[in-house]
Amino acid sequence: MKSKAYLFVFDGLADWEPAHAICEINKSGKFDVVTAGFSRQSVTTMAGLKLKPDASLEDVNAADAGFFMLPGGDMWQQRSFPEIEALLHHLHERQVLIGTICAATLEIARAGLTRGTRHTSNSHAFLKAAVPDYNDDSFYVDELAVTDRKIITASGLGSVEFAREVIRQLDIYNEADTAIWFDMFKRGLVPANMT
Repeated sequence: MKSKAYLFVFDGLADWEPAHAICEINKSGKFDVVTAGFSRQSVTTMAGLKLKPDASLEDVNAADAGFFMLPGGDMWQQRSFPEIEALLHHLHERQVLIGTICAATLEIARAGLTRGTRHTSNSHAFLKAAVPDYNDDSFYVDELAVTDRKIITASGLGSVEFAREVIRQLDIYNEADTAIWFDMFKRGLVPANMT
């Protein structure tokens, strides 16, 4: 039985941010991609796409999870979600890879998972302004995507870098093929043998 790669979906999610990562995970055939929402009711993304979650947060099982992703969206700047914080702690304790991008990095900070963990966000100032009790400044890294202690954090401007981290951490491709993939999607460089 394959592990599950969970993508959290909600009204207003920034639908372009998980696209590269989820696509490569799905193409690999190594994981079952599962969308999970607050409930199983349909949601509408920032681009107006309607999605019906496969599962609710209550259905997410750490025992069969290989990856759990929180994409960005305006809701993360409005408040914290205790049920998501509890799930993040549960998954992290069981060594499940967690990926957050853009404003979803705020939930990692609110959950206290940035303590002792190298991390990034849209900017250091963004993180400090949105999470008043954030004090993990010495672990903040000014990069588009960072992985440490099974947590990937990324700027909203780093969806390709985020996907590269996911590809590496989940062993979707070997390092050489990952570099080719990154050069294609980030730099527009197509290898000569593919033209």
